[in-house]
Amino acid sequence: MQILLSVIAILLSYLAGSIPFGLLIVKISTGHDIRFLGSGRTGGTNVMRAAGFLAGFFTAVLDITKGYASKWFVDLLVPDAPPILRVLAAAFAVWGSIHSIFLIERKENGRWHLRGGAGGATAGGATMALFFNAWLILIPVGVCVFIFIGYASITTISIALTALVIFTVRFLKGLSPWEYIIFGILALAEVLFALRPNLVRLRQGTERTVGLRAYLEKRRNNPTDQGK
Repeated sequence: MQILLSVIAILLSYLAGSIPFGLLIVKISTGHDIRFLGSGRTGGTNVMRAAGFLAGFFTAVLDITKGYASKWFVDLLVPDAPPILRVLAAAFAVWGSIHSIFLIERKENGRWHLRGGAGGATAGGATMALFFNAWLILIPVGVCVFIFIGYASITTISIALTALVIFTVRFLKGLSPWEYIIFGILALAEVLFALRPNLVRLRQGTERTVGLRAYLEKRRNNPTDQGK
């Protein structure tokens, strides 16, 4: 019975992660389909570009909640769950945000494809599901990378990488089980897999910028007349 409940908890975590809040918010606020705008992803950054700051902000908050929901499902169905179940539920929530069953489509080659976001915000929420106070580190790191490094893809990677570092340090200090390190590895692998096209553009120097880098590039490319 516990095995069945564990499977249900993992499945519910995946389904929660799959909810395309970004698509819904953009559709309601602008009438457009986010899948055909910008990068086509449903995450907060693309939503912000398509529908403004508040739309992107609320998308990010809801995506964080999707990751944290994995804790609710496990606590409800398997209160005495072993760490590995919590890890799997959290990882599947992230996987759902990247490969949403609600955003299934068929490509021109006939293959089925699942769309979604890059998984950064959901990875942050899933990290908080395992260690709530991780937000004290994740949010400052994410904000600083977003503003000063200036790439949304690097911001996403930094969140998953920070989660891995947090759980590694906590394990070495005897504060969390070693299984949580597995989550950090899985989350990092998931977002790296999702960001393959972005990593190519980063190497080519064509990745779209955000934050301070985008502002400085805009100023450099569109200098104001000194006489005005």
